[in-house]
Amino acid sequence: MFHRTQSAFGISDPSVETWLDAPHAVPGRPLTGQVYLQAGSSAAQISRIVLSLVTEVESEHGPGSTAEFFRLVLQQDIEVSAGELVILPFQLPVPWETPITAVGGAPLPRTAVGLRTELMVAGRPDRDDLDWVQINPMSIQDTVLEAFTQLGFSFREVGVATGRVPELPQEMGFYQAFAFASPAPFANRVDEVELIFVPSEHELCVLLVADRRGGEFPHGDNAFGHFRMSHQEAQATNWPALLSGWLTLTAQA
Repeated sequence: MFHRTQSAFGISDPSVETWLDAPHAVPGRPLTGQVYLQAGSSAAQISRIVLSLVTEVESEHGPGSTAEFFRLVLQQDIEVSAGELVILPFQLPVPWETPITAVGGAPLPRTAVGLRTELMVAGRPDRDDLDWVQINPMSIQDTVLEAFTQLGFSFREVGVATGRVPELPQEMGFYQAFAFASPAPFANRVDEVELIFVPSEHELCVLLVADRRGGEFPHGDNAFGHFRMSHQEAQATNWPALLSGWLTLTAQA
């Protein structure tokens, strides 16, 4: 079990404790749990309880920050008696574009997703603490990442950046990019390949960016591969063969 205690109004005031049924989730599947609202020594009027998902993002023009990307008002206008305990179950949709924070159970650097519980009493919010949630890849994302490993790519870094990538059907104002060093047969021509996922309910978009001069996306001598297909098509695709063919053509261009 995974929990967080949040109490910002003093020992005699209401507090909330959020419990998740599991400390991990997958894009497109709900995150479930309960919020325990504990009244203080006197009756109180709770304006609202809000659950939100946040992620750490990086900006080209400044230091990283935390961005909220999903918000659910769990309950509004609750009257609690002195000492009363109210249990509020929840089912929180995890957006398809939620960044992956772990692969094969191993945490990824520079990537984090958190669940924030906000309690408002008489208009006063509490947003001080976060529960960090492990976001595992969808099975098809795992398949694509595994194809990179099979082909001999070496993982370099991953990050979540603000902005939009042209021609990708993003709903969020950020994207996650994985960077891999090219395998030996191609390293003299292609220094690095970046991988960007944009999944949705019915399809998966995969963008590949080959850096042929060591520059950084979206600048430099880059070659692009754009694959957009249904989940069923993506699951049936031979990703090692597809990626190998694209990289071979890219290196020869």
